[in-house]
Amino acid sequence: MRTKILPKSFLVKSVLAATLSCVVLSCYGATNAAAATDSDAETRFLNFANSITDYCTPVLPGGGGVIDGDLSEPTDLDSTQPVSVEEVPLTAIEKCRGELHAERIHEAFSSTGANDYEVLHEKLTALDYPAARIHWMPEHAGVPRTRIDLRVAGGDHLAVEVNGYNTFVTVEAFGVPEGVSVTDVRRNLVLDPPTF
Repeated sequence: MRTKILPKSFLVKSVLAATLSCVVLSCYGATNAAAATDSDAETRFLNFANSITDYCTPVLPGGGGVIDGDLSEPTDLDSTQPVSVEEVPLTAIEKCRGELHAERIHEAFSSTGANDYEVLHEKLTALDYPAARIHWMPEHAGVPRTRIDLRVAGGDHLAVEVNGYNTFVTVEAFGVPEGVSVTDVRRNLVLDPPTF
């Protein structure tokens, strides 16, 4: 039996084609893995956000619907902040949800704080807040800030602002008008760290 000897150029082309297909497939897989990771983070966020909403939604006796309403006072706004939209009042349910998210975030940063945006972002994503919902904000008085968009349904207004200090963070819930980015809302600024 005779062995057929293939030309050297055929072998080189075959190796190149195999290598290229591996690279293309691994890149496609990496892209799909990244998309799956983002999708998984959003799914995990929606699961705990819905749990918080369920906890904060009181049911009238006899199962006759939910109690809700605007119990908030309008806030004074800092007109020197270069943003364009005023915050909106939160409903009672949104306030409750905001408090639970704030407790969760406070606990994660207890005794460690966050003196830069990267630390804030890293810990918040570790808490299953999707990166797409975490928004960098300019520092004020050297304090790193970020905002998290917690809106999960139409008509929802909830977002929180997280300010990082050396040993703790502050978390404030606020209302975002529908169709507006959380970064475009004008808020009161806390320039000095609170004292406990």
